[in-house]
Amino acid sequence: QVQVVESGGGLVQAGGSLRLSCAASGSIFSNHHMGWYHQQALGRQRELVAFDTSDGRTNYADSVKGRFTISRDNAKNTGYLQMNSLKPEDTGVYYCNLRSNYANYWGQGTQVTVSS
Repeated sequence: QVQVVESGGGLVQAGGSLRLSCAASGSIFSNHHMGWYHQQALGRQRELVAFDTSDGRTNYADSVKGRFTISRDNAKNTGYLQMNSLKPEDTGVYYCNLRSNYANYWGQGTQVTVSS
């Protein structure tokens, strides 16, 4: 069973930066799409903020364009979300999702808190 683990969250002041990591236990990154989702609060829907296809195409939510960058290192089975110019509304839990036509994996999430 593949496990996905996010890390890198924490408390940061507005305008600061964080780099989230998404590590997979198996060698699956090269043939899976990766998405980073943001859940502002319990009970609210997870929103896709950044997406990276297995062949390297990226897409971002309008709210993070120009501030967040998604990337991956397939050899390390790890993905990243570089978050710059953070805003208080970026606060929440960030989840990594890896999926293909045959599988769909989620991590447990990592908390990001941006203070004003």
